[in-house]
Amino acid sequence: MIGSFMNSFNKSERQSNMTIRERVDKILATTLVIIMGLMVLNVLWQVSSRFLLGSPSSFTDELARFLLIWIGILGAAYVSGKNMHVAINVLPSKFSKLTQQKLKCIVRVFVALFCLLVLVIGGSRLVYITHVLEQYSPALQLPLSVVYIVIPISGLLIIFYQVSDILNNRN
Repeated sequence: MIGSFMNSFNKSERQSNMTIRERVDKILATTLVIIMGLMVLNVLWQVSSRFLLGSPSSFTDELARFLLIWIGILGAAYVSGKNMHVAINVLPSKFSKLTQQKLKCIVRVFVALFCLLVLVIGGSRLVYITHVLEQYSPALQLPLSVVYIVIPISGLLIIFYQVSDILNNRN
């Protein structure tokens, strides 16, 4: 009786975890599409203002740079969630399936720890320091802490994906 309760609990936990993961995937993908669209519009405005109006817009270069940062860092989290990142699998392919699964779990733990230490903690410190020092971008006068906030956000997303993969024993 307890065993069947635990099995149903684990199944419902996995299903709710997957629906949360699917929602996070959808929100992240939509965010990336919107940022990319904004970047395309921004660059089109820069080119048209330079060639049609004769004077380039002053903020477009900086905005394109910030949007590209967000696309790159959030895109890394998205790719991590889809398990589409670059991997060298020459050595693991020589192991048994059980050893490969254990190795993947160990790698996921190390990736999560790295993201916690570098992206979440280090990124949060960077956001805090730039906020306290009141650093602003030259053209947009945007607080740089707003630009850098994507680093800990991406770290949290990657940790979420790694923990989800460990709990669901995904390959």
